[in-house]
Amino acid sequence: MNEDRLPPDRSPFEVRWRQLRNPPPPVVRAVLANLGVAIFGALVLLVYGLLAPDADLIPWVVGFVVIVVIAGSLLTYLWVELPTGAGTERRRSAWAAVLGFFAAVPIAYLILVVVFQVIRPLLGQG
Repeated sequence: MNEDRLPPDRSPFEVRWRQLRNPPPPVVRAVLANLGVAIFGALVLLVYGLLAPDADLIPWVVGFVVIVVIAGSLLTYLWVELPTGAGTERRRSAWAAVLGFFAAVPIAYLILVVVFQVIRPLLGQG
């Protein structure tokens, strides 16, 4: 291979920075789908917690996580399609749902942390 055509050597930091600036569309779609479901569910959970301050929220939080995982995986499955190549046929794969699952778990956790450790104490319900 011609030495002039080889890409420049990059440090591991440069490689990761480039990947961070240019994420693959399926990953962005999985994160956005799960983030939308999680934010909506967290708002519902927050309003319920504010309206019923003495209520036990543990079953609701578990339900929230289950709904985010299921709905996020389903939305990712519906939104992320396999590359079509030369054809025009749209295809879906179970891997898209798995991608949604793996995006849903940390997103649900982070949204719960923000709601219960940041927003709720700011509203005086901490």
